[in-house]
Amino acid sequence: MEPKVIEWDGSHVPEELRSLPPGRYAIESVDRVGVLTEEEEAGILAGLTELDAGRGIPLADVVREIIRGGTSRR
Repeated sequence: MEPKVIEWDGSHVPEELRSLPPGRYAIESVDRVGVLTEEEEAGILAGLTELDAGRGIPLADVVREIIRGGTSRR
């Protein structure tokens, strides 16, 4: 889901917020949101592709490696 960007006058509820389903939301100024570099975005997309293909590392294994202070298998 793409983030909704709103312009707010400080008093009226923007249409973009009215169209959201009930739930908990975190709102942050766009001026404070960091932008990914092309390399960072490509890395995230490659990781998601690996996960979708079933080539991820189980969370329990990752936690064990972190606790041990070991390096990643990849």
